Amino acid sequence: MTTTERTPRRLAVLIPLLLLSYGVLRLIDGMDGDHGPGLAWNLGHTFFLAAFLLLGALIVVLHRQVPGTTPRMRTAANTAAVAGLAGAACFIWVILGDLSPALADAAPLPAPLELAGPLAFQGGLLTLLTVLATVRPRRLPAWTPVLTFVSFALITVNLDLLPLAALTLLAALAPLASPRATPNTRTHQDVWASTRTALKGR
Repeated sequence: MTTTERTPRRLAVLIPLLLLSYGVLRLIDGMDGDHGPGLAWNLGHTFFLAAFLLLGALIVVLHRQVPGTTPRMRTAANTAAVAGLAGAACFIWVILGDLSPALADAAPLPAPLELAGPLAFQGGLLTLLTVLATVRPRRLPAWTPVLTFVSFALITVNLDLLPLAALTLLAALAPLASPRATPNTRTHQDVWASTRTALKGR
């Protein structure tokens, strides 16, 4: 198994587990009726930060798996990747501010990005997943982008649903963790060359 094959499998497991850890620690931190600095808060946000760093890596991995068969496909994939990475950067900016109030005071996230950032991240990631679930041959099942959307919706409804959202995302990304989900990187030319070599050897 190559490093390229292992990367999406690891990300598919690590990201939801980090989000689950953050969600559980957030619930523990809020047991006193308040969310604020402390061990659970800092540790949870550290997991949250790691999750979004890995989500950025996942966007890059998914972008590379989109077949650039047409200029329109390449443009859509590039746009989705840029939007997703920009949105992830906004989340990272905010999380770093949560971990460091001094940083938040000195460089707060601009107000227009508070709404645009999450939308860009979700739209970019969902677009890449949808493309991989619809192009031929399909790299992912149709329910992967659907469950990912449900995961995002749960977080939007209530942050206390983060543990459930993380488990939903784990189910959504499960195909990436499966050996069968690793895309076949051989091109048609590779297959044809292998066939000719086999015939010559007979």
